[in-house]
Amino acid sequence: MKPGKIFLLLPIGIVLSLISLEAIGHGVDDTTRKFLENNTGIQFTPFMYIGAKHMVTGYDHLLFLVGVLFFLHRTKDVLLYVSMFTIGHSLTLMSGVLANIHFNAYLIDAIIGLSVVYKGFDNLGGFKKVFGIQPNPKSAVLIFGLFHGFGLATKIQEFNLPTEGLVINLLAFNIGVELGQFLALMFILLAINYWRQHNSFLKFATVTNTVLMSLGFMLIGLQMTGYFIN
Repeated sequence: MKPGKIFLLLPIGIVLSLISLEAIGHGVDDTTRKFLENNTGIQFTPFMYIGAKHMVTGYDHLLFLVGVLFFLHRTKDVLLYVSMFTIGHSLTLMSGVLANIHFNAYLIDAIIGLSVVYKGFDNLGGFKKVFGIQPNPKSAVLIFGLFHGFGLATKIQEFNLPTEGLVINLLAFNIGVELGQFLALMFILLAINYWRQHNSFLKFATVTNTVLMSLGFMLIGLQMTGYFIN
């Protein structure tokens, strides 16, 4: 099979793998659950590990980042957009837990799914073609970053963590999230930059961002189904 066809088929493989990860990608395994439920005091390293693990397996966050980074060429732009996303989700992660701000987890995760649809649609030039406008991409990344942070906060709030050492543990969790994000970004950028060198990149870009939109709609549907059933 020609390399170009392999590149075009890869997003389909990603779709299938993400579907299989749906049950675990945003959940908590038994070991982590037991640790969080029985945690007392400051546990810096375990919380940092949990944060990194959550980001690396958090397919909804990663899909949004794929869309954000897809057409960025310069290191300066990558750092700027990643910083906007980091500021957004760090603010709402910390404030959501510490200020005990509660949101319905299904609705927050549906909005996170919407962020994936938004970025795929934006990358395909949909706003200019359909509406004749172009929303500010930096503002969009910051705003959706706030919702992604609330998504992280809702997962932490499920365990009613004790107040002793909570601030330090949250900082550790957030540092872990950033480390996991950095690790994931390395692989994402390497893959995108590799494909950018091939003639199939434009076709790959169209397929990939269409797949992003499809996955985003799937996430919205799953979360809204959970919202109405539960």
